[in-house]
Amino acid sequence: MITRTTVDSWLRPGTPPQPDPPPDARERRALWFEITIVLLVTFGLNGVYSALSLLESVLQPGGLSEQAVALNPSRSTQSFIDLARQLLGVVKLAAWAALGLYLLWRSGLGPRRIGLGARQVRDGTLAGVGLAALIGLPGLVFYLAAVALDMNLTVMPSTIDDHWWRLPVLVLWAIANSAAEEILVVAYLISRLRRLGWSENSSLLASALLRGSYHLYQGLGGGLGNILMGLIFGRYWQRTGKLWPLVIAHALIDAVAFVGYALLRGHLSWLP
Repeated sequence: MITRTTVDSWLRPGTPPQPDPPPDARERRALWFEITIVLLVTFGLNGVYSALSLLESVLQPGGLSEQAVALNPSRSTQSFIDLARQLLGVVKLAAWAALGLYLLWRSGLGPRRIGLGARQVRDGTLAGVGLAALIGLPGLVFYLAAVALDMNLTVMPSTIDDHWWRLPVLVLWAIANSAAEEILVVAYLISRLRRLGWSENSSLLASALLRGSYHLYQGLGGGLGNILMGLIFGRYWQRTGKLWPLVIAHALIDAVAFVGYALLRGHLSWLP
């Protein structure tokens, strides 16, 4: 039974107790430098590029829905070069995820502390599938509505040519996207903002806005939809401390979209 207390605990959660004393001025400066550098290297800079991409699309003649954007395009006409570039992109995202894990570990927040321990995978699988359904199906409806309202570009999940390696690489992209985003945008950023004394709601909003920013290249619908996803995912982690469900859910959503589109494109006339 859902009580008012339960609802309040999700809407206005208290900040978890911190094992270390509050940071002094020197540590606070160091934390802000670290956050700034990490975001400039990773998703923060992506957000700026994405906003510029949206502005460019808005300035183009015609509506947003008449333009298309590919999430996973081919990167060369030569198969082996395309494969190499695809794998390098996956490695870059994996490195971003590793950077977040390393910085958290250095500050005493190892994988188990953020809900990403090896023995926690099984417990997170069912919740991850549930979150994927909760986000994925309404997200598709939201996207279609945004396109119909001319608030979004037409998104093509994959335009990689039909190579033998296409499907496994798309799955790798899904896993890499998921790991990098959930580790950096949820666990890393919210943990660091907690350390700086931000409230749970403020750190959640910052995380969600960051997630929305680097999806703006898809249109306003893509930005707003990912802000909503960020609010749900971020709050789930704040309340449960479990990151595996988010990683699994995100990977499932992306894998179904990428692989499903690649298999069905050309067979269904209504797919772009």
